[in-house]
Amino acid sequence: MSVVSPAIDPAHVAVTVPVADSRYPVDLMYVEMVDGAYIPIGLRKPEGAGPFPLILFATGNGGGGMAMLRDHIDTKSWTQDRLLDEGYAVAWMRYRAEVDYAYDRIGKLIQSGRQQRQLFNRGPLEYEDAIAVAEYVKTLGSIDGDRLGYIGVSHGGEMALKIASEYHGFKAFVASEPASHEFLRLRPDDTAHVDPKTGLLNVEKMLMREAAKVRPRITEAVARARIAPIDTPFFVQGRDTDELQGIFRVSYDLLHEMGKNAIWNSYDHPLHGFIFPEREPGGSYRPDAVQSQAFADTLAFFDKYLEA
Repeated sequence: MSVVSPAIDPAHVAVTVPVADSRYPVDLMYVEMVDGAYIPIGLRKPEGAGPFPLILFATGNGGGGMAMLRDHIDTKSWTQDRLLDEGYAVAWMRYRAEVDYAYDRIGKLIQSGRQQRQLFNRGPLEYEDAIAVAEYVKTLGSIDGDRLGYIGVSHGGEMALKIASEYHGFKAFVASEPASHEFLRLRPDDTAHVDPKTGLLNVEKMLMREAAKVRPRITEAVARARIAPIDTPFFVQGRDTDELQGIFRVSYDLLHEMGKNAIWNSYDHPLHGFIFPEREPGGSYRPDAVQSQAFADTLAFFDKYLEA
């Protein structure tokens, strides 16, 4: 009996679909993580054969799977299209949901084996999914694995610090509004509380606007130990009116004080995640002057270290 080859290789699922109002389609695919689970990414490339430098995109907490990935592609692609115009490949990625303070409580992932299979000291975390994606895209012939960048917003920005502390496969990080309270081991005030229903820390209304308020509340020795291994350039972006602006600033201050290659800029904009302008209900993108300037600053940073 003959075996018919499937139209799609089950081990390398990839579906190419158009992106609204763009000449750059997206390859929707699933990438294997360190534990054998799969997460979705949406890879887009400039015209031509490459190899291209690539920037990975991350925003907020994880979860949502392919549906959320496609929503990001449909509604937050302005920044990606501008980078594609400049010769960069780009990829949105989803990742597993944040596990409350597991990074802080358990520490570095240790891999071993049992009965010829994998054994871990804990489950992989969301920032380790980003590392797995980075390692995967390096195997693609169209991507220059020596020129990878990363741009993360909010929790995605904190992930940048966690990644850089343990992994050196990226050449440049943009941490935009990095909610890095766990990385800094911040002791919240009474604007954050443990939810009695879940036992998890609720930081939705945490107010940490001033660096002077944040600095005495971090665990300085722990934060410095985590920053010490970082050797990748960082562009930390703040937002003037954000409730966590003090955390953003202290994240930069520590990098700078420890002699790391880091720059800072803060922007006066009402949108959390301003670096990713959102498609308006009418169907078009209308980035304002602040967003355009933030993109120009971001592009200049990546150009300096990735040489697109």
